[in-house]
Amino acid sequence: MTFIFLLKGVIKIKAVIMAGGKGTRLRPLTCGIPKPMVPIFDKPVMEYTIKLLKHRGIKKIGVTLAYLPQVIMDYFRDGSDYGVNITYFIESTPLGTGGSVRNTGGFLDSTFIVISGDALTDINLINAYEFHKKMKSKATLVLKKEPVPIEYGVVITDDENRIIRFLEKPSWGEVFSDTVNTGIYILEPEVMEYYKPGDNFDFSKDLFPKLLEDDVPMYGYITEDYWCDIGNLASYRQVHFDILDKKVNIEIEAEENHEGIWLSKGVQIKNNVTLIPPVYIGKDTVIEDNVVIDSYSVISQNSRIGSNSKIKRSVLWKKVHVGQNCGISGGVICSKSLLKNDVRVYENSVVGEDTWLLEGCIIKPDVRIWPGKKIYENTIVNNNIIWGTKVTKNIFGFRGIAGVLNLDISLELCTGLGSAFSTSLGKNSTLVIGSDSRAQSFIVQSSLATGILSVGGQAILLDNSIMPMTRYGVVYHRANGGIHVYTSHENPCKTYIEFFDEKGINISRSQERKIENLMNQDDYDRCKAEDIKGIIRMENFHEVFVRQGLEQIAYLDEIRRKNFKIVLASYSDGSASIAYKFLESLGCGISLVWSGFDNLTDSTLYKHMSNYIIRRKADLGVIIKGNGENLILIDERGRVVKDEEYLLLAELIAIKGYDEKNLVFPYAFPRVAEEIAKINGAKIFRVSSSPAEIMKKMVELGSDIKRPLIQFILNHNGIWALGYILEFMAINNTKISKLIDSIPEYYYMKKEINCDWKDKGRIIREIAFGERMKDIELIEGVKIKDSRGWALVLPDNEKPVFNIYAEGYSQEMAQELSADLSEKIAVLLKNQRQ
Repeated sequence: MTFIFLLKGVIKIKAVIMAGGKGTRLRPLTCGIPKPMVPIFDKPVMEYTIKLLKHRGIKKIGVTLAYLPQVIMDYFRDGSDYGVNITYFIESTPLGTGGSVRNTGGFLDSTFIVISGDALTDINLINAYEFHKKMKSKATLVLKKEPVPIEYGVVITDDENRIIRFLEKPSWGEVFSDTVNTGIYILEPEVMEYYKPGDNFDFSKDLFPKLLEDDVPMYGYITEDYWCDIGNLASYRQVHFDILDKKVNIEIEAEENHEGIWLSKGVQIKNNVTLIPPVYIGKDTVIEDNVVIDSYSVISQNSRIGSNSKIKRSVLWKKVHVGQNCGISGGVICSKSLLKNDVRVYENSVVGEDTWLLEGCIIKPDVRIWPGKKIYENTIVNNNIIWGTKVTKNIFGFRGIAGVLNLDISLELCTGLGSAFSTSLGKNSTLVIGSDSRAQSFIVQSSLATGILSVGGQAILLDNSIMPMTRYGVVYHRANGGIHVYTSHENPCKTYIEFFDEKGINISRSQERKIENLMNQDDYDRCKAEDIKGIIRMENFHEVFVRQGLEQIAYLDEIRRKNFKIVLASYSDGSASIAYKFLESLGCGISLVWSGFDNLTDSTLYKHMSNYIIRRKADLGVIIKGNGENLILIDERGRVVKDEEYLLLAELIAIKGYDEKNLVFPYAFPRVAEEIAKINGAKIFRVSSSPAEIMKKMVELGSDIKRPLIQFILNHNGIWALGYILEFMAINNTKISKLIDSIPEYYYMKKEINCDWKDKGRIIREIAFGERMKDIELIEGVKIKDSRGWALVLPDNEKPVFNIYAEGYSQEMAQELSADLSEKIAVLLKNQRQ
């Protein structure tokens, strides 16, 4: 059976198909073809777009090209075979989505449609066009509701569908709408006059925000028709499954012999073959004896499936030869590939064009093999085969990368990360790599250095380092960036990798995405053998780090005269050793009670230290976290100061001791920070909870001050922070307990609520807009205020949970706010399950 476009009517306007995409996230499918030429049911995806336009009466089509333009031009030629007239516009340099359309010059002289050549849709363009004219819109964006919109550009409209806000690939805390930009636009030509031909600009990032700023009529047309952005391998497979399920109204050139079984001309099916619908078999394909073609399988033309083989939920391109006793489950096999007998290909794997898998090969899940490879007999392929190795998408979490070595974090991944980070910073970049003393950290450090050297970068290694020391090492060596590797004390199998910019602060999310994209492309420019640099290994850099920390203290002699008694503990031997030397240089008497060798619980350690401090009449107890960044203090009375209370203490020290006027806190932090700032004539700046954003703002506010960034050091350099804390105590002749006593009373709670990943965006939207509450903030997550205080729900970036924060005017009010918001989320989750 053939099903075709059934919608009636035509519109006499021009269209532009954007067909310049490389499709890097689709590789190896797109290694030799541009993204719009990726086949779906034996036809390039762009062919379906041309037919959609033709069926709506749009015959004058401009096509913008950039990557491998001749492939598209040779296939579609002038468009006459499809009943249209195609004009091509080639970009010699990248111009962006908007710039490529502006490059069409005088082709666009009236209302026109812009549509992507690499997405599949059956949208009713007539309805969208009529909406555009009815609203007297200058720019109409076709929108689609997506339950998980974080990988798309989100568009927020008012009740009349006028666009009021854009969010480009939002975090979970910004998912205030589920309507996403499909990349289909109906535009009036005058909006393109904002830029000149040859300008590089994007529609969503540049032009549309300008139109919004100038109050140009811009509307969103929400379609319920099918639309799929074929942006990655998962969506590429899914679009085939959707077609088989008849979710999209397109033409398939095959007969539906039985319900859900499409067979093209010339198909030969031998004896005892089992076809489990839905399946598609392309023309002139041969299916040998005892083969099972299981559901959601697409086998393209001129292929052959050998006897006793089984195919399930897989896509095979044309001219694929599968031998006997093979199994392909959830894979994609590209054109002219040969699978010999007894080969197995498992879920989410891709075999590139013209690849040979010889007898007995096993391709494990999630493996990608680039074109033209030959895999020899009985080889088990666990990693991607290119000319190096490949890693999956979205490898960065809330703070860098974390996982178990040789399970989540492979040596190949680390080598690729080193190459990608170095490449992202430019040719011949210099990177400082620090690691703690754990064996797994050293292995990761070495693999990262290998990747950096392979692309011509310079690697400077700091052994037995802590995170603040690595940050300082970046600045000291004037490096382009840095990486710190450490292993968790709480979970000794878990290794963390954090990335720094040239200022020694965590890299932004945009830089992380740049690294991820380079990892996905896997085509770094490897340097020549003679250009590989040697590794520089800095011995005893901790002495430089300690000396620099001492030089920043103005009242060093006053601290030494006090001869403070310090009780020290640390979650790592490295942090303890460096802190001990630093405190010793400050003239302190130090009792080291623990340095990570014993498996103590936090509560046991706190109790032990508190008793010891009181018994020894010490001035201060210090616990340094394993990465050397964070402190927990215990005052002379035995009170533990950590988390929010420590940050408030640091705020007071920065303001009272060092006249800091600008301080930075995340939106979810207690508002008592503002109360302290107001009393002392300072100002609080709120940012998102991202560590990179917090650090960036601290550096930005302190960039004109010719002294250290006090709050940054107090929050992110546990060793140097001790110098400032003791200096404050010395010059003010005071104890930390007095400063703690001066912190205003506050009532603050945190908790987590488990959820499914798919629920995150929906719950946030329903809380934000479901009840139309008046006093609500939609900056990061949803913050609800009332007479009792405030409560905030923020989806976690790494786990399927909601983080709940609440602050009230009393402990009871804080508990009520937290309970009310938690109950609201629980009800919404329960309603969805029912």
